[in-house]
Amino acid sequence: MRYYIIAGEASGDLHASNLMKAFKEQDADYDFRYWGGDLMQQQGGTLVRHYKDTAVMGLWDVLMNLRSIKRNFKLCQDDLLAYKPDVLILVDYAGFNLRMAKFAHEHNILVYYYISPKLWAWNQKRVKKVKANVDRMFTILPFETTFFQKHGVEVQYSGNPVLDAIDNRANKDETFEDFVSRNHLDNRPKVALLAGSRKGEISYNLPDMLQLVDKFPEYQFVIAGAPSFEVSEYDSFIENKDVAVVSGQTYELLQQARAAMVTSGTATLETALLNCPQVVCYKMWGGAFTDFIAKKILIKVPYISLVNLVLDKEAVLELFQKDFSIEKLENELRLLLDESARRKEMLIDYNELHERMGGPGSSSRTVQLMLNSLAQDGKYNAVDN
Repeated sequence: MRYYIIAGEASGDLHASNLMKAFKEQDADYDFRYWGGDLMQQQGGTLVRHYKDTAVMGLWDVLMNLRSIKRNFKLCQDDLLAYKPDVLILVDYAGFNLRMAKFAHEHNILVYYYISPKLWAWNQKRVKKVKANVDRMFTILPFETTFFQKHGVEVQYSGNPVLDAIDNRANKDETFEDFVSRNHLDNRPKVALLAGSRKGEISYNLPDMLQLVDKFPEYQFVIAGAPSFEVSEYDSFIENKDVAVVSGQTYELLQQARAAMVTSGTATLETALLNCPQVVCYKMWGGAFTDFIAKKILIKVPYISLVNLVLDKEAVLELFQKDFSIEKLENELRLLLDESARRKEMLIDYNELHERMGGPGSSSRTVQLMLNSLAQDGKYNAVDN
């Protein structure tokens, strides 16, 4: 089977790589071509473009990079047609992938979507594009499945790949002492900073996070380095502050940290599943104007973090755009670092989250569902594999 896979950021690279690993275990005749990152590349096949060369965020960044976006899209179109895959597998990355779904559908290429675009969160009219251009949707959150079923999309729920990634993480039994020794850190308790995986996110969010460093001298603040960032690229943000950076060890850092400051996205779910108390803080271009547009016009759900969406309540504090302030961030972090009722309540909520999310194994289940669907679509013969 010839699989063309498109993932556009660090989380997509992670989950697509686990999907590729499961395909290799279940399909002896696999061949991969993809847009993604280092983790996908480790699984073999051909990397066409790295996500660090394609990712943009926010309206302003999109406008400033329109020419580059158009070039990338044309490259992907031509490459897809030349490769002639049995199936195109799209992983999140809605802005790019929904357009590629339409193009592939118009050229009679089978389209599967894994980790759905957040249509339930904003601009729900786009679900019509999914119904028209995506042959099968594979969701990772129960409420997403219900949403797509309601709109008549062919959809299957296979569990959440974050659980696989966490279960398979390196150094899962490591002690605090081993972690700090291995990374040349000091012995103070840690505060983890997860400022995003894209340059735009980091430049908007990390400077504010770093303003808290001097307010908590008894803690060592540690940045979870993004895969697409060199450690040296954080120097301009850190300057002379007492801050460390560890790269490629987000899970190891979270399992040792006393608390974390996290931008919205998959990282909020990962932080909760690793039982690290957190405050969600997210800023982007536009300030109060973007806040108004987002909350009054675009965003159709009550929360921005996956933790709160799954639990259907504000289990973790969300500081978004105009609601964000250094004072609010400091106050919440102090509660989470202490043995406060707030910290204990959050950890109880995390237990409920674990129960709702279930256990690991979603990547293998997803591949099995995809192969079953490919057999139904006349693309795969299980007897030959």
